[in-house]
Amino acid sequence: MGRTIPSFRPALEHEIETWKDFKRALRPEDQKVFDKLMNFVRIHADAGSFSARPMLSEVFFMCFALEQNKKIEQLMKRVKELEDITRKDK
Repeated sequence: MGRTIPSFRPALEHEIETWKDFKRALRPEDQKVFDKLMNFVRIHADAGSFSARPMLSEVFFMCFALEQNKKIEQLMKRVKELEDITRKDK
């Protein structure tokens, strides 16, 4: 029986390629952020391929949300550490 969804990694790279005009229209500093977001999707490509989602954008946004949440949690932990330090100094 054939696949109904194309192989994920080639489909992923094709989808990223379709955003090249959008990226080109961004300011240089935003292009770097865009590339970082696309790398988040590449990092989680294995999970994306297991999700078998016909719409790649769903996988993209889930990867973005996952990585951003990880960063938020790291920042919250660091803020708490700094708050604890300043409380001890008082």
